[in-house]
Amino acid sequence: MMQTLLLVDDDRELCALLSEYLRHEGYEVTLAHSGEAALQQLERTTPDLVVLDIMMPGISGLELLQQLRPRSAVPVLMLTGRGEAIDRILGLEMGADDYLSKPCHPRELSARIKAILRRCEGTQGSATDGTFPTRTLQQGALQLDPGRREAHFAGAPLSLTSAEFNVLAYLMQHAGQVLGKAELTRWVLHRELSAYDRAIDVHVSRLRQKLAAVAGEHVELIKTVRGQGYQFIRSAS
Repeated sequence: MMQTLLLVDDDRELCALLSEYLRHEGYEVTLAHSGEAALQQLERTTPDLVVLDIMMPGISGLELLQQLRPRSAVPVLMLTGRGEAIDRILGLEMGADDYLSKPCHPRELSARIKAILRRCEGTQGSATDGTFPTRTLQQGALQLDPGRREAHFAGAPLSLTSAEFNVLAYLMQHAGQVLGKAELTRWVLHRELSAYDRAIDVHVSRLRQKLAAVAGEHVELIKTVRGQGYQFIRSAS
């Protein structure tokens, strides 16, 4: 079945260029040139992925993402202007899966889209030993089902973005081990860690907030190992 994309950008010329390339790559592409139009489209149908421009008149990309996340975990790839680091960080904190600076090459956009869709399906990443878990993972009251893409704590469902789900899956799979930021970036985001790249840090931060909300602020499930990376604390039970 053809995978569907919603491309949200007020730059009509850029939309035409990117949509033509993506359709040639085998995607079904729907266009929305404003946040308002995107919301109307998302009320009618849910695409496999949303490509979302940050800077738009009316409802901005960040505002749209803020409205979208409480009711949908659809993967979101943000398009941001060069140098807009704070927008990228805010977008990741609000639940975006990845970002790409504009102007972008259609081939790179396609590669990022494929990477996001691939990890959402729970398939193997590009790292040599970064095989995504296939069996249900259990650590104490926390349970993760990679096949169904579901997470539960003490039986209650956890609402996670696709990137947060995959970060948690890799950390739980390697519980007790320290995973470096470079490894997690490669496995989860399917790209190399670059200077000043805080994407994984933001995803981990958001994940911690959601785990603390159900497990309690005093319970540390993910530990920061200074200068090395992150470690999921293995359950004693």
